[in-house]
Amino acid sequence: MCFFVQKPPMIKTKSIKKIVLHLLFWVINYWLFAFVVHSDWNGFNNVSQTHNTLAYAYTYGILTNIFLFYVQVFWLVPKMYMNDKRVLFYVLSFSLCVVVSLIETYFDYMLYDIFEIYDTDEFEDNFSITVFVNLFYSVAGFYYILRQAHKTSEKEKQLLIQESFKAELKYLRAQLNPHFLFNGINNVYHLIGKDDALAKDTLLQFSELLRYQLYESGKQILLEKELDFVLQYIKLEKTRKGSDIQLTYTIDFESTTKKIVPLLLIPFIENAFKHCSNMSNNLDNVINIHIKEVGGKLSLKCTNTYDDVSGKHIAGGIGLINVKRRLSLVYPDKHELDIRKAHPNFIVDLTIDL
Repeated sequence: MCFFVQKPPMIKTKSIKKIVLHLLFWVINYWLFAFVVHSDWNGFNNVSQTHNTLAYAYTYGILTNIFLFYVQVFWLVPKMYMNDKRVLFYVLSFSLCVVVSLIETYFDYMLYDIFEIYDTDEFEDNFSITVFVNLFYSVAGFYYILRQAHKTSEKEKQLLIQESFKAELKYLRAQLNPHFLFNGINNVYHLIGKDDALAKDTLLQFSELLRYQLYESGKQILLEKELDFVLQYIKLEKTRKGSDIQLTYTIDFESTTKKIVPLLLIPFIENAFKHCSNMSNNLDNVINIHIKEVGGKLSLKCTNTYDDVSGKHIAGGIGLINVKRRLSLVYPDKHELDIRKAHPNFIVDLTIDL
């Protein structure tokens, strides 16, 4: 028989840090008003009756400040202000400050009376100052908890946005495989009967590319690995197209450590082969692909000729729509994409800051 002992939850480091900062704030607060504002005060051991009175007054004074601050933080704001009980919130906040100030001023009066140094004409002045100070700490607590709530809300919004992005990216990646599979099978289909040996070889190469898509498309991978996949795809299409097109391509990269989100380049290259012109003179059917990475910046320039019939739908389709959306999600503000027609060429210019 196995027994599992549940460990008590540990206080998070962030919570400990927050508690320490709060304690430090109140200690500095006490020191600032007691020893700086009244720099001649030496604490409880001073023989002066006035200073002894100040010692007691500052002690319970800081306690009332702490009370009013955290009443806002833990009760008034979350229970009333956040629940749209605004009128009740303002009435209770002000009333609490007044009541606490009256009690505090009464204790001041008692202390001064005990030490026989109190001037009763100062009672109203002391009360006004005490109300002002207590209101200050009450408002400070109000703004503190509002700021914390805002930060928490913003974090939750960011998490929701990230989860939404992840879900959308997962959906977009799921779209890629059927799209790639459809085009690959279509290519092999047209070779069957015309060149069965080439069809078999193409199918074998296609299966390797599909394996890459299935097992490498869920995370960032080395740029070198992705560019090798692109190269294999270009070679596959070159074999299939043969002399029907004039193909030139270059793939250069500097870094062996840079990573990239996979399958972002393929849709553009796939689109070039799919929509390349089909002129009777094969010298007029041209595809140029140039990929280069320098200093962490990746550039792709892909150009293909097109004719009026095949050029009508070049800019559409699942592939390009998909990759545009993926780029906006995974490389926001870090990519530039320019797709244009300059007859007889269809041109794609893409740069990504990796």
